[in-house]
Amino acid sequence: MKHLAVYLLAFWCYIWQTQAEFFTSIGQMTDLIYIEKDLVKSLKEYIKAEESKLTEIKSWAEKLNQLTHISTSDPEGYLGHPVNAYKLMKRLNTEWLKLESLVLQQTSDAFIANLSIQRENFPTDEDESGAGKAIMRLQDTYRLDSESISKGRLPGAQHIVPLTVDDCFELGKIAYNDADYYHTVLWMQQALKQLEEGEPSVLTQAEALDYLSYSVYQMGDIQRAIDLTKRLIAVDPTHLRAQSNLHYFKNFLHEEGQSDQARKDDYYQSQSKEEVYMRPENYLTERDSYESLCRGEGIKMTNRRRGRLFCRYHNNNNHPRLIIAPMKEEDEWDSPHIVRYHEMLSDAEIEKIKELAKPRLARATVRDPKTGVLTVANYRVSKSAWLDDDEDPVVNRVNQRIEDITGLEVDTAEFLQVANYGVGGQYEPHFDFSRKEEHDAFKELGTGNRLATFLNYMSDVPAGGATVFPDFGAAIYPKKGTAVFWYNLFRSGEGDYRTRHAACPVLVGSKWVSNKWIHERGQEFRRPCGLTEVD
Repeated sequence: MKHLAVYLLAFWCYIWQTQAEFFTSIGQMTDLIYIEKDLVKSLKEYIKAEESKLTEIKSWAEKLNQLTHISTSDPEGYLGHPVNAYKLMKRLNTEWLKLESLVLQQTSDAFIANLSIQRENFPTDEDESGAGKAIMRLQDTYRLDSESISKGRLPGAQHIVPLTVDDCFELGKIAYNDADYYHTVLWMQQALKQLEEGEPSVLTQAEALDYLSYSVYQMGDIQRAIDLTKRLIAVDPTHLRAQSNLHYFKNFLHEEGQSDQARKDDYYQSQSKEEVYMRPENYLTERDSYESLCRGEGIKMTNRRRGRLFCRYHNNNNHPRLIIAPMKEEDEWDSPHIVRYHEMLSDAEIEKIKELAKPRLARATVRDPKTGVLTVANYRVSKSAWLDDDEDPVVNRVNQRIEDITGLEVDTAEFLQVANYGVGGQYEPHFDFSRKEEHDAFKELGTGNRLATFLNYMSDVPAGGATVFPDFGAAIYPKKGTAVFWYNLFRSGEGDYRTRHAACPVLVGSKWVSNKWIHERGQEFRRPCGLTEVD
């Protein structure tokens, strides 16, 4: 409409300026006829452009209407699928902004105003990047190949949600921008493969090859980098950087004393070739054992050990509140002793705790071992909230139940922490207690070290999300309403280093937990010291 207004304004200005002369000169008036014809032509082009835009917007609306109908029917279940979570981030952070640019070309003030207001709640680039990295974390932990993820074939997933060529390309770019060339190769290869299979996309092979060839070089495969760069030049002969890179790669190969085995312009030979490179090491020394346990591999449960595990009714030495309704206690591990309590929380209690926590959920923190200050960390990816003991009768009742079951004083314990692990949510191997070198970890609390951990599972998890102990090879799986309990310290107060544990990434679903960290103070008579360091 803006363009039309400009044309009409020019038209009427022209008439106003020349009308006296036009009445006396037919020849000059014919100019107005051609001006009008040009305006009609412009009007038709404007209408055609607007109709094209409206068609595109309608297509968007229909697609998003179907998506939101599915997503709102079960929000947590929908977001429990990591691809859904990633694509939601991508849509809101990137694709809705493209729609905004499209609509801004016409007068749609109401929509733009609403979109501008709502955009304050949209995810950021960092959020979209985080969701992409979560996909890669799941890929590594559960040994999922890029094609399986792209086609939506995830263990435990009820629905198949594929990734497009553009999705794969964007995942590769997220990795590339993080200097993660290992995952860049995996996802650029997948994007290229889907392009070769004929999937429609605005993405070109040259764009994918550009990222792929350089990332392969960074992985140390110079010969393949040369092959891919040659293929890039074949696709786009004007690509100056590719020509420069090819010259550099060849010189590098020559300087390294390796023969150039390029296939004499046989660019297509490496066209479908895909290489799988060794995943780079990281700071986590027990990464392999931790991830194996997350996959259900390497669990050191033997028949002999299983024979020492029992189920029983637990009333904590005839505690008054447990005599009539004792807890169902099941041994999960013998040494260190880990037990699971069944029917610890009712569905109503779980929903109430989640209701109280949801408005306060924020990025989960850990205590800095040097300062004792709570801070966020890349190795803990979840959102958490702390509930005061007097927050609600349900919280007070759960805390009292924990004290009844364990026989430990909870007045000196930390508040009930509620955590939600979404797409790729995890907590890498860690100790709950502070080590000797961490003098000030709990100094501000004044209640000593974390003696024990009581962990409530408040949801079932279709795939992933196990609590694993790499030191002795145990994996404990979430089961809604149950809780697990273990001591972090020996009776002497020394830390039990075997209790180093991790929360595996959630592959499918949403994991809700709440935990109570019970401290040393107040336990002097409830759990007396032993005679040796490891009693």
